[in-house]
Amino acid sequence: MLDVKAYENFEQASKAVLSFLQARLGLSLWMVTRTDGQNWVVLNIEDSFYQIQAGSVFKWTDSFCSRMAQGLGPRIAPDVAQCEAYLQAPIGQQIPIKAYVGVPLLDKHGLLFGTLCAIDPQTQSSSIENELPLVELCARLLMTILESDMQKAEAQRHAERAEQDALKDGLTSLYNRRAWDNLLMKEELRCSQYGYSAAVVVLDLDYLKVVNDKQGHIAGDNLLKSIAQCLQAVVTSKDIVARIGGDEFVVLLVETDDNQAKTLVDRLEQQLSSAKIEASVGYDVRHPTYGIIHAWNHADRKMYAHKMAKRRDTPDSIRRKPHEPDYFL
Repeated sequence: MLDVKAYENFEQASKAVLSFLQARLGLSLWMVTRTDGQNWVVLNIEDSFYQIQAGSVFKWTDSFCSRMAQGLGPRIAPDVAQCEAYLQAPIGQQIPIKAYVGVPLLDKHGLLFGTLCAIDPQTQSSSIENELPLVELCARLLMTILESDMQKAEAQRHAERAEQDALKDGLTSLYNRRAWDNLLMKEELRCSQYGYSAAVVVLDLDYLKVVNDKQGHIAGDNLLKSIAQCLQAVVTSKDIVARIGGDEFVVLLVETDDNQAKTLVDRLEQQLSSAKIEASVGYDVRHPTYGIIHAWNHADRKMYAHKMAKRRDTPDSIRRKPHEPDYFL
């Protein structure tokens, strides 16, 4: 019997489980996957036919696994033609699937993390249905290791943040650009390994130069401090907030999907409005295929689009003149 506890981490244990199950049950493709909103992400894979690779992303609702997780189809289907729910799954129109095995990977709260699953282009003997307890046991063991890995990852995250404390902006006490780059790289590794979702928020202050010129640099510094306070008021302890330029701020929202990111941005804009601070904001969610840097670039473009839209939508008759800022009035 496979002893997955002998392996150091979730990735190693997953690969060992997939290799073991493929050798014992057959089937051409075995995967450990993560559900991330509408994305179904392949974390680890053992594939002798389909040429699918780790990191591949499919639409969750197209999959057999989404139907299995809802209880619409069996966990083992030696012949998927006997299951109407699987016949209707769009993924079956994209690649040849005649047999399916799948069990949910549930965290300690009973929430769906992903699946341990297999497919084959040929129907299988009904005897593989007897192997369901073994597959379910492997899934539970993997999740036990994942929970341990998550605890270690969180401790490592705290240690990384402590190491970067020396790289903080003296004015706002936020991380500076160097710390941001370092921490971003480490979070990207975790996202890739565990299928974490994440989002990037970019904020650019409007009229900082006007405030500095008209009211002095102390007023400008106070404005930057107020921005930092607004950002820190809406994030969690896991998130990363940095000032990476004179008037540019960024936030990495860790383990955050699109709905959660939108909610946070709405709260941030309310904070800014209450503080009478004008700023342009953009955000984007990390896609498993492209990573955090891609999301950052998209968020930056959205921020500038927001800034340009505000300028276009403000009539000339009421547009604030460069010498008439209303900050701190």
